[in-house]
Amino acid sequence: MSEFNNRIAAQRDILGCINRKNWNEELFGLSSGAIDRWVNVNGINSDSVLIILVKKSAEKLFFLSNKSQEQITEDYKILSSEVSVLTENIQLEMSRIK
Repeated sequence: MSEFNNRIAAQRDILGCINRKNWNEELFGLSSGAIDRWVNVNGINSDSVLIILVKKSAEKLFFLSNKSQEQITEDYKILSSEVSVLTENIQLEMSRIK
């Protein structure tokens, strides 16, 4: 259960950080459809650093969700650390957006 809570907390952190800005529409989730909709509605360049970071985070969190039923492996721990770094990078990138 702890891994599930950590994954959900990571998603909340990412969404919370992104949604602090006053967008036309908030980012409602980290599925590819939700990200694509958010990008289109807000007119964000899909090649921007922010979008690349969000998509990488989403991919890693998706992988972690598939691993949550298994014993925690070193790969799981590494991925969790990578998500943390990506979250910090998203926060940094958001601080640059006016």
